[in-house]
Amino acid sequence: MGYRVAVVGATGNVGREMLNILAERQFPADEVVALASRKSLGTEVSYGERTLKTKDLDTFDFSGWDMALFAIGSDATKTYAPKAAKAGCVVIDNSSLYRYEPDIPLIVPEVNPQAIEMVKNRNIIANPNCSTAQMVVALKPLHDRAKIKRVVVSTYQSVSGAGKEGIDELWDQTKAIYNPTANVEVKKFQKQIAFNVIPHIDVFMEDGSTKEEWKMVAETKKIVDPKIKVTATCVRVPVFVGHSEAVNIETEEFLDVDEARDILRESPGIIVIDKREDGGYATPIECVGDFATFVSRLRQDSTIENGLNFWCVSDNLRKGAALNAVQIAELLGNRVLQKA
Repeated sequence: MGYRVAVVGATGNVGREMLNILAERQFPADEVVALASRKSLGTEVSYGERTLKTKDLDTFDFSGWDMALFAIGSDATKTYAPKAAKAGCVVIDNSSLYRYEPDIPLIVPEVNPQAIEMVKNRNIIANPNCSTAQMVVALKPLHDRAKIKRVVVSTYQSVSGAGKEGIDELWDQTKAIYNPTANVEVKKFQKQIAFNVIPHIDVFMEDGSTKEEWKMVAETKKIVDPKIKVTATCVRVPVFVGHSEAVNIETEEFLDVDEARDILRESPGIIVIDKREDGGYATPIECVGDFATFVSRLRQDSTIENGLNFWCVSDNLRKGAALNAVQIAELLGNRVLQKA
């Protein structure tokens, strides 16, 4: 007996990817429904070899449905997630709306699967920020071995993290640059993104950080360990899919780089590509469509007593969003709902 699953926001980049991954991983679903706003009503989306027509989210009754994977942004989630949860349908939310509420679990299954028990509080589970998700997968096994004290991370985030509008803007600007009669229009991002990098993701906060940087700090503490100190600089780069991160960690105990490499190789959700030669590392192009978090460029940091550097790359539409949500759904089914 399988589950009845709703994918909310099924016409967006992440919603479509959720449907793909549910099919790829052969999630035990007896029924899957694709939900979207009224303006997208009837749009066809793929679910494995099947085609689903979207239904109207506004009038949908969640009663009798086991779980709903939400990918519609915070404003709409605020309206529809409580309705689904109240109807007995567990919400797995990809927005930032519920991530920082203490009674709602924020989960990366390879890192803190035990937090799934908190779902009983409100029938809602939060999916972390894309840049946080891939980083904590790499941090957790190292933290278990040597206790991480401090993390310094710089991100290089693809335009798909800003949705379809971000992808379209990079594409349109790139074409315009090669067309002398066209104008390079800036709409989605704060400055031209084609052939440029922008050290600004989300809004600025009082201390000068952006909210994206704050998210990485708050979420790492909630998922891994509240004692870890984190400082982040988040940058948008002209890459279509795949987030990259340069990570520096300081640990309480000394951790040799060779041992760290072995630990990561044996850890779930990680692929280590770390050859000290031309091309012996992962880049965003190699990670697109893959489930894993790729770790490369492991080396000791000689400027501090117990320091390591590494490079971390992942498909942000998968591990950073859709895959993690489906993994949470699998965890929910195995540990909480457990249908026979």
